[in-house]
Amino acid sequence: MTKLIFIRHAETDMAGTFCGHSDPELNANGFSQLPDLIDELRCWPIQEVYSSDLRRAKQTAHAIAAHFQVECQVRKELREIHFGRWEGLRWSEVETREPEEAQRWIQEYPNRSFPDGEATQAFAVRISKEVRFYLEKGKERTLAVVTHAGFIRGALTQIFGMSEEKAWDCTRKYGSVVLVDPNRVMERRPVEEFA
Repeated sequence: MTKLIFIRHAETDMAGTFCGHSDPELNANGFSQLPDLIDELRCWPIQEVYSSDLRRAKQTAHAIAAHFQVECQVRKELREIHFGRWEGLRWSEVETREPEEAQRWIQEYPNRSFPDGEATQAFAVRISKEVRFYLEKGKERTLAVVTHAGFIRGALTQIFGMSEEKAWDCTRKYGSVVLVDPNRVMERRPVEEFA
């Protein structure tokens, strides 16, 4: 049985902003989080490490891979959603600059896309395809997948049936670790249903 461990990357200087396809490195605090993160992962015999291609995820994943002496495989599909015009902004800045759009987004979440950003439906399809890639590997492997909060929350809610509130709670901190049970996958809906 494949064991799938989702890991949110460590902290960057863009903490507290919409940081989707922006590509900051880990900050000093982020690097200081890595030893505790690796210590938390020691109980699992990680055999494969996958990472988003963004630097914050790669830096986190390379530290994990080095500890477990495995390669880090980089996949663009693990990126966070692109926040469009809101990239790099704090929510307070969004509300000041685009109050009507911010209110519409709140009312229609999670179905409203970010202005000029990646469509939420496209992101859902990308998450579904990528998670199923790991679930269908068909090997007795323990996989660590280093990615972003939005990607993990999407996987937890749409693939594993977790509530939005619980998904937010377990991914709130940088370096969050979430072990999912592949046996608890919601009915195997076709990817097209997320479109």
